[in-house]
Amino acid sequence: MTNSLFSLAEEIRRCTQCPLWKNRTLAVPGEGSKDAKLMFIGEAPGAEEDHQGLPFIGRSGKFLDIMLKEANIERNKIFITGAVKCRPQANRAPKKNELETCKELWLDQQIEILKPKIIVILGSSALWSLLKKKDLNLLHGKIIEQNNQRYFVTYHPSAAMRFPKIKALMKKDFEKLKEIIKTIE
Repeated sequence: MTNSLFSLAEEIRRCTQCPLWKNRTLAVPGEGSKDAKLMFIGEAPGAEEDHQGLPFIGRSGKFLDIMLKEANIERNKIFITGAVKCRPQANRAPKKNELETCKELWLDQQIEILKPKIIVILGSSALWSLLKKKDLNLLHGKIIEQNNQRYFVTYHPSAAMRFPKIKALMKKDFEKLKEIIKTIE
C-alpha cells in the first residue's frame, strides 16, 4: 500500500489499468486536506477537470461549492475525488469494470489513508462503486454504515443543475449533512 496521498496521486497520474487512460489529458486523483473528516466522491472528471487535473472545478464544481457553503463546509478541509480518475469519452457514465478497477487500485487506498468520518457519495456511479447499490432515490439523505465506514448519500451536482426537483432534494440532503457534521466535529 502507498503510504501518502501525494505518492498515490503520482501513481494515479501514470495509471494505464483500464481503457480510460487512452483518451485522458490528465488523470484527476483528487484534492483536499490529508486530515479531512469528510470525503466527497463523485462520478468522473468532466472536460474542465480533465484539462486541469483537479476535481469539481467546472460547472458541477461551482454548484457543489454553493452547496458546501450553505452547509458551512469549507472545501479546503475536505477531500474530494471521483469514483474513476480519468474522463470517460463523450462524458458517458463510467462502465462497471472501470469503476471496479479504479476502486480496487486507488479509491480504497485513498479511503484507507484518509480514514474519513463520513464519505459523501455524490450520485449513482459513486453509489454503485462504493456500496454496490443502485437506488439513489431511496437512499439519498441517509447515512449508511457498511464496511466499518459511514456513508452519506446524495445526488450528483450535475443532476441537480439539470432537474429542479433533484436540486431541491439535494439542498435538503445538504441541510441534513450540515446537522450530521456537527456530531463528528
